[in-house]
Amino acid sequence: MIPPIYADQIHHWYLDLQHQICQSLEAIEQESLALDIYQEWQPQQFEKRPWDYAQSGGGQMHILQHGRVFEKAGVNVSCVWGEFAKEFAAKIPGAADDPRFWACGISLVIHPRNPYVPIVHMNTRHIVTTKSWFGGGSDLTPSIPYDADTQIFHQAFKECCDDFDPTYYPKFKAGCDEYFYLPHRKEMRGVGGIFYDYHNTGNFEVDSAFNQSVGKTFLKTYPPIVRRRMAQAWGTKEVQKLQHKRGRYVEFNLIHDRGTQFGLKTGGNIDAILMSLPPTASWAA
Repeated sequence: MIPPIYADQIHHWYLDLQHQICQSLEAIEQESLALDIYQEWQPQQFEKRPWDYAQSGGGQMHILQHGRVFEKAGVNVSCVWGEFAKEFAAKIPGAADDPRFWACGISLVIHPRNPYVPIVHMNTRHIVTTKSWFGGGSDLTPSIPYDADTQIFHQAFKECCDDFDPTYYPKFKAGCDEYFYLPHRKEMRGVGGIFYDYHNTGNFEVDSAFNQSVGKTFLKTYPPIVRRRMAQAWGTKEVQKLQHKRGRYVEFNLIHDRGTQFGLKTGGNIDAILMSLPPTASWAA
């Protein structure tokens, strides 16, 4: 498939958002130098790892590891095109008879060191087959929940949705609650957010603007939550809660996450696909 005429515009926007998010997280790493609870660690920056897709295109994988506030953070952008394998194409809208595709998006997962700072995920994407759509969202997964953080996070994304359509937030919040659910555990992964897929109202410009607004909302919402919690000291009990929640995160991403399955079944970069996995986790009773 030849990339759509707007491919470069969307790709460059994602790269700029990636740069802004990485800068924001690196700034928090530096700010933590004022906090003694992180004194055994050094602030870290993102390592940039470009990769090429086996068919066409590739990605920019940005990874921060062993930081002071962030034990692991991955912010990845990919822009790839080619053909789906026959058995996978049948499951993708518009690809059953014509397996060609183009896909571009950003995906991030942040695993904080401090159990009081919530884990977070965000991704947005645009996919083109014989059909086209936007998808994505963001959800918060605290090890130690605070109602105030949950309310601020949800309110920000409600305002983001309401700017475009007042029906979006209740619909996309319900979509998030349904999607980020572990049926074998009968429990939510976290405290929710928004999730949408196959989003196409027929107005490309408006849909693209909404998709961008989701990324901007994450950028202005998550860093303040981190700053509110990063100074809280923690102990063994709090670490156990963090490791337990990370275990649930692993279960969801390996068993249920559609993005993981999409990446693995389309020959994507394995390290970028599994970037969402935490550095350590626990399943201890």
